[in-house]
Order: sequence, then structure tokens, then C-alpha cells
Amino acid sequence: MIAQRIRRFSAIGAILISAAGSTAFPPSTQANASNAKPSPSPVEKANLKTEEAKPNSDWQIVKVGVRDYLSVDNIAKFYGLLTNVEASGKTTVLSNARNQLQFTSDSREAIINGVRNWLCFPIVAQDGKLLVSRIDLAKTIEPQLRPHMIQHTDKLQTVIVDAGHGGFDKGASSNEGLEKNYALDVSRRLRPLLQARGFKVILTRENDVFLPLEMRARIANQTHDSIFVSIHFNSAAKPDANGFEVFSLTPRGAPSTADDALALSFVNMQEGSPVDAQSFLLSACVYHSMLGHVSRFDRGIKRARFAVLRKTKIPAILVEGGFLSQADDSKLVASPDWRGKLAEAIAIGIENYRNATERKQRPMLVADYHAQSAMGITIEDLAQPPTRLETAPVPTASPDVEIEANPSHEP
Repeated sequence: MIAQRIRRFSAIGAILISAAGSTAFPPSTQANASNAKPSPSPVEKANLKTEEAKPNSDWQIVKVGVRDYLSVDNIAKFYGLLTNVEASGKTTVLSNARNQLQFTSDSREAIINGVRNWLCFPIVAQDGKLLVSRIDLAKTIEPQLRPHMIQHTDKLQTVIVDAGHGGFDKGASSNEGLEKNYALDVSRRLRPLLQARGFKVILTRENDVFLPLEMRARIANQTHDSIFVSIHFNSAAKPDANGFEVFSLTPRGAPSTADDALALSFVNMQEGSPVDAQSFLLSACVYHSMLGHVSRFDRGIKRARFAVLRKTKIPAILVEGGFLSQADDSKLVASPDWRGKLAEAIAIGIENYRNATERKQRPMLVADYHAQSAMGITIEDLAQPPTRLETAPVPTASPDVEIEANPSHEP
């Protein structure tokens, strides 16, 4: 349970938010041609002057308040997706042979490739069209639809496995056991599974000791060519809360998933992560494997500003492996065999992330894992197209056009 770990920072007022919005530019694009100039670093992107940022005709920015949005039609055109609009007009499905996205008006929940994703901002309906925030396009959609476009991915050699809580910090509990012990057991089971796949593995704690959050992040930050995976189990006041969820750091200028109110006071302008795309892709790879191998309720890929995510400078995620406060989940977590399956699923997800970043392979999705389990094969296509399709415009963008987030939102 990580609720006690949340440290809220004071938000910056509406003046700074408005200032950030006023310098927003359409997503710049750059083809990966052999003679193209090297991509600027995140710091260079953040320091671009207004006159140097050139709009691109692939995107038509729609301003809603202080934020930039893009229409679902515009997104469909760019990615070459067919559009299917529900009769009510509130839900739109975008689909092709490889990807499927489902958006619903006034909702932060989106279904991307068969898995629930929590957006930073709700889908907006305007003039009969659904709009997606630009930050969600860049930070949530793009890393999943085109992971091969993620830049600056070094060869992955080391996995930092962080067993949550420990010592006097027991974490969540059930009649069967304590979170701190379950997290350590999964971490220990995960180590040989990753080592067998060629990874070097470092555990932040080897036994039942208390380790400050800052120390966990410090251990991670002393490594190179590495990722950080923190293992936890959940608890909630509602006894029926169950299932898996996974977190990466909230982007700068956006609310975390738990921030239900979207007033300016919730838009935290603290520093984001220079490896946000890598962290989010890692979240997706691990989460698809978890749901594909260990069937539980899909609570979604989420965002938070937990200390171990905020202070870690390498790609980092936090996994919640079930609710100890829920009867069915707690009984499963208490089973050593079940924890072994969970560890195996996490290991496969990490290997899938390495294949996606190093070999530029298409990540395995939950549907792929289910098909592999049922028939012993791996399918390449995610889903059948919707039964009723509207004609999608021919995509104008090359598959190698790069999408960048708003420079004012970059760390």
C-alpha cells in the first residue's frame, strides 16, 4: 500500500499555468532520414525559442482554455486508423490491424490495445468532435502505438527490483500476511527469472529491513543502463476493490490519476522525468504481461508522483499486485505458486520492454498472451476492425515522423 507514501507538493498558481499554455506550439515533427540532424536533447527541446518552433501541417491544434487538444479525426489520420463512432456519439473507436483505441467524452479512461489507460485530462467534446489533450497524445498514446520512435534508449543491462516497505513499515495486511513479506518474496522470485534472461539484478533490500524511500532511489540512480521496478500490494477502504495496476511518474503540468478534481490547483508543475516515454512503455509492457498471464481485474496504467518514481532518474515503475483488503485477491497473494506466476509475468514484461527498445520489436499485448496461452501461437494483429467503419483519410505522416510534447511541459 502506497497511500501513506504520497507527498503532495504545493501547486503553482494559475499565472504560471497560463504562461506555460501561452507558449505552446503544435507538436513538431522530424523524419528519421539518414541525413537528418540529430534530435535535440530534452533540455534543448525545453529551451527552444518561440520563433524556432515551426508548426507542422499534420496537426491542427484546438485550444480549450489553457490547454492544447487534437481531434480524434486528426489522430486517426496520422496513425492510419479507421473510425467507428457509437450511435450516442459519446464513444469513438479507432482501429487498424495493429492498434485499437477507444475514447469516451468527458472521461479520463481510455482503452488502448485492450487495456485501460488513465489519461491526464478528460476527453473533450466540441463542435461534434472528440478532442484529446496534446500531452496525452505525446505521453500516453504515442509511446504505445510507436515504441520504435522512442529516442535515447540505451542497452538494458540491470534491473533494480525494489521490495516495498520492510522492517517496522509493514505496508498493507490481510488475515493471511503482510505486504512487506509478499513484496520481498516476489522480488526474490523475480531475481533468478531475470538473471536467466541475461539481466544483472540488484535488490534494494534482501531481507526484512526498513529502507527510506530516498535510499531506494539512490541505489537506482547509481546504476547505468538500468530500470527500476518497485513491487507492492494494495489496500482500500472499499472491500470489493481488486485487481492489478501499475504506475509511472505523472508528466509535468498534469494531474495524477488519483486527482479527481482538475482545478488548476491540482495541475502540479514540479519537474517531470526526462525518461518519461521509456517509463510509460515499461509500464505498458509489464502490465500487458501481468494481465495476459495472471487474469485479474484491469484497474489500468496510471500516473502518480510517489517518491520512488519522482526521485529515480532511470525508467521507473511501481507495480500493485492485488488488494490485500479484498478476500479473493488476498487469498491469491498468500499462495506461493501464485506469487511465482506474478513474478514470471513481470519478468516476461521486462524482457518484452527490452525487445521493444533494443530490437524495435512490436511489444506483446494482452491479446497476444491470451492467444499464445490458448493456441500456442503468437498473433500479430490486435483485434478485428469494428463492424461499422467510416472511411479514414489516407495518413499523411510517415511512420517515422516524431511526435514531441509541448516544450513548456517538458522537464
